[in-house]
Amino acid sequence: MPKPLSEMTLTELWELFPIQLREYNPRYPDWYEEEKTRILSLFPLTAVYRIHHIGSTAVNGLTSKPIIDILLEINTECQEEKILNLLQKDGWIQMSYQHSPMKISFNKGYTPEGFAKKVYHLHVRRPGDWDELYFRDYLQEHPDAAAEYAKLKQNLLNNFEHDRDGYTAAKTPFVCLYTEKARKAYNGRYAPSLLQSSIL
Repeated sequence: MPKPLSEMTLTELWELFPIQLREYNPRYPDWYEEEKTRILSLFPLTAVYRIHHIGSTAVNGLTSKPIIDILLEINTECQEEKILNLLQKDGWIQMSYQHSPMKISFNKGYTPEGFAKKVYHLHVRRPGDWDELYFRDYLQEHPDAAAEYAKLKQNLLNNFEHDRDGYTAAKTPFVCLYTEKARKAYNGRYAPSLLQSSIL
């Protein structure tokens, strides 16, 4: 019987869940919509400020890890304990937790046998002007930058297949550069409004 994930070392987890890059799957938007509907059903409508498909699977045609990243912004009246309880009861596994500012990460689709067919990362935060939204939009609207990003990820794969932290760190200068370009180009596009929520 496979060892439970909670008993595995970080080395064992990285071996079981290596960095995998795949060509873009046109089903990714459908997988996002399915999980979005499920997530929204867990919370009172007034609790959710915004929900977005982020990351490379949100960019049409981009080579990526086959993992759907979701950014869920929860209004302040919904307490952190309630957020944790609702999502864990729905099968989400907490990966990390930062209290101030609130940043909680969950995953779904990691099993003792390896990746499930559909894998998700959920990033839960309070409403904010988050970099991930700008970076996604820039890659969606600039195919040359998306192609450069795909090439970078492929080049990093050999060195970091079993080192997620190293892989992420190696991509960071590129992500920061194009996030800065996006912020200049889009000028506060995602700054939250105190008057209106947006479930997109």
